[in-house]
Amino acid sequence: MSSEKIQAEVRTEFGKGAARRIRRDNKIPAVVYGHGNEPVHLTLPGHDTMMAIKHGGANAVLELEFDGQSQLALTKQVQVDPVRRVLEHVDFVAVKRGEKVTVDVPVHVVGDAAAETLVVTENATIQVEAEATHIPEQFEVSIEGAEAGTQILASQVELPKGVTLLTEADTLVVNVTAAQTAEQAEAALEEAEAEAGIEKDEPAAEAAEAGDSE
Repeated sequence: MSSEKIQAEVRTEFGKGAARRIRRDNKIPAVVYGHGNEPVHLTLPGHDTMMAIKHGGANAVLELEFDGQSQLALTKQVQVDPVRRVLEHVDFVAVKRGEKVTVDVPVHVVGDAAAETLVVTENATIQVEAEATHIPEQFEVSIEGAEAGTQILASQVELPKGVTLLTEADTLVVNVTAAQTAEQAEAALEEAEAEAGIEKDEPAAEAAEAGDSE
């Protein structure tokens, strides 16, 4: 994963009012932590930052340029406006080229399992150690033709060279089971309702007959 350059400005105003003013200018307040230094508060260009993070994925690494210096920064937390879907704030961790970092990388399931099976992703991410500038965007796990009973563990996920698995090797990532029939699904629902003490209403016809006999 290559880093994208972003022209940033050092931020001197803080608080909700200052953040609102920054966002009105289509910019994003951000902070960079790490390496024993004081946090650096920055203002980033809205569109360029959004595209860079979108392109880089969950663990995007940006090269932030400000005050004549350049800082590689790993995206750690992104706040998004739930309505407008624009970035509101970004937290970064300062990293260096060649430095190893611990990240959670998404798992992407590809292919089609055998007929009448159910594919469940038990763990949507795998934790690994990788160089800051070579973090995989995702891991592909193929379930093409997989039969019921197939289980893919973390140790079976193919990792690129230089990436070390940190998740426990026997962690279940993808589970392929036999799909339930309609009868099995109905029986399971009735069992769950019985355990919860839920009683089904009488059918309308039975209820009417009961009323006539009184």
